[in-house]
Amino acid sequence: MSEHRAIIEWKRTGPDFLKGRYSREHTWTFDGGLTVPASPSPSVVPAPWSNPAHLDPEEAFVAAISSCHMLTFLHLASKDGFQVDSYRDEAVGVMAKNERGVPWVSAVTLQPRITYSGDKLPVAADEERWHHLAHEQCFIANSIKTDVQVRSLPSGP
Repeated sequence: MSEHRAIIEWKRTGPDFLKGRYSREHTWTFDGGLTVPASPSPSVVPAPWSNPAHLDPEEAFVAAISSCHMLTFLHLASKDGFQVDSYRDEAVGVMAKNERGVPWVSAVTLQPRITYSGDKLPVAADEERWHHLAHEQCFIANSIKTDVQVRSLPSGP
């Protein structure tokens, strides 16, 4: 169907690589030209070998799940004739160890807060249906084994 590319680049900046004392800071460059500073999570690799101000793979994974779900949700609501004004998700990913003792993102909870306007406002059943369909149709959700749950928050700021 299509390809999606990213360039991940790291360069050694100090003499102590073989001793494990080296920065893990790197960059992600995407096909549109955006470059994002990246680093391992400080919970995985402590500072100074990581940078908490940079994006880490676990955060990016959670954001990708949330973003894909939101984009699919917006499409479904629009298709059904509902006006969405805002969508804010405070998504949370949880790390655990699998049966082999390897850490993984075992669960992600999406916590969207959605506001609507117009003459036609959805009821809870509409939102539940859109979230269910969004999860079924999201490309990312169909590519992972992580448990994804949706816990809608009340509308508002």
